[in-house]
Amino acid sequence: MKASSSVTTKPLVLVVEDEGPLVTMLRYNLEKAGYRVVAAVDGQEALTLLAEECPDLVLLDWMLPQTSGLEVCRQIRRRSETRNVPVVMLTARAEEADRVRGLETGADDYITKPFSPAELIARVRAVLRRATPTLEDETLSRGGLIMDLVRHRVTRAGRPIELGPTEFRLLRHFLAKPERVFAREQLLDAVWGRDTYVEERTVDVHIRRLRKALNGPGEADIIRTVRSAGYALALEEPVAG
Repeated sequence: MKASSSVTTKPLVLVVEDEGPLVTMLRYNLEKAGYRVVAAVDGQEALTLLAEECPDLVLLDWMLPQTSGLEVCRQIRRRSETRNVPVVMLTARAEEADRVRGLETGADDYITKPFSPAELIARVRAVLRRATPTLEDETLSRGGLIMDLVRHRVTRAGRPIELGPTEFRLLRHFLAKPERVFAREQLLDAVWGRDTYVEERTVDVHIRRLRKALNGPGEADIIRTVRSAGYALALEEPVAG
């Protein structure tokens, strides 16, 4: 899985799934849609492949032998080389608590089995499109926050802040219009896209993760919750809560 010297334009998808027939189906449909595919049958093999070449997206089964999909997702977010790689969880778990748990672990999207190949490809395209937006400006800065859109780096008062791809997009949207209150529906449209079905509860999950990353010890909470309205970035007059 070493990168070749030639330029490859097709995005690379790492499929982590232990069911052989499902891997075959995923590989066929992804390659047909224009993606390169590499597969791992368990979490340890997936982590080994990730160390060799960073994919553009990971399709990750929740239930895996040896190392669970949730743990693989945690490891992806902990490693600097893979921290910003989009992760789509594949699982038979349909309960809301399970979906929230997967998102809080670091997943960007969640597909419940069984699913159609068309739905899968649409989700993959949407997640990749959100992960690589067009950059009008190279940096955004306000109130001690500096966001480098090219290098995908964020600092607050000089302190490096580690963000997953969804939290990065959320912060970028807030920084573009600081102090403005955004309803959950507006954030879903702007950050996840109108063509993707995501529950409003998902916004709350990622807001919590963004808060945790932005607010260090002794620092004011700069994400403001407006009851019955939504969220805002409060850089001028941070409030607690």
